Amino acid sequence: MPSSRFARPEAVAVLPRTIEQAGAICYRASADNAIEVLLVTSRRNGSWGIPKGQIEAGESSAVAAAREAMEEGGVSGVVSRETIGSFDYTKEGSDLSYHISVHLLEVKETLADFPEKQIRRLKWTPLDAAVNQVSQPGLRDLLLCSGGRIRPQILDSVLIS
Repeated sequence: MPSSRFARPEAVAVLPRTIEQAGAICYRASADNAIEVLLVTSRRNGSWGIPKGQIEAGESSAVAAAREAMEEGGVSGVVSRETIGSFDYTKEGSDLSYHISVHLLEVKETLADFPEKQIRRLKWTPLDAAVNQVSQPGLRDLLLCSGGRIRPQILDSVLIS
């Protein structure tokens, strides 16, 4: 009889399942041309993070990131096709792990009404301050390295205006 390393039900139960998600670092230029990013609270514990969520069937991670930004943060704009990186986390008390592919989203419009308006808090905060306010260490690292990718785009938009 062939043996399997998954022959025992309890062995299967402890294997983590990874869920692929997409997120957006939503940014804009403040009045003094500093970079501000949008932070949103989680539904579960109110910690600060970025809009992120499931990638629906047939969606690219860029499209999913833009959709999550609108649903959770009430913003729309120009999303980068390529990710700037990714991070992983596990929710406390869960055997699920999450792998988040993160895109930049230059905000062009802020919506007065959006699907999760009643269940989330939002705030615009300077990029350097956001690094210390988010809960996931991997997201902190992405915020730290995103400034160099954002600033040239903001300067270009100021020069063109």
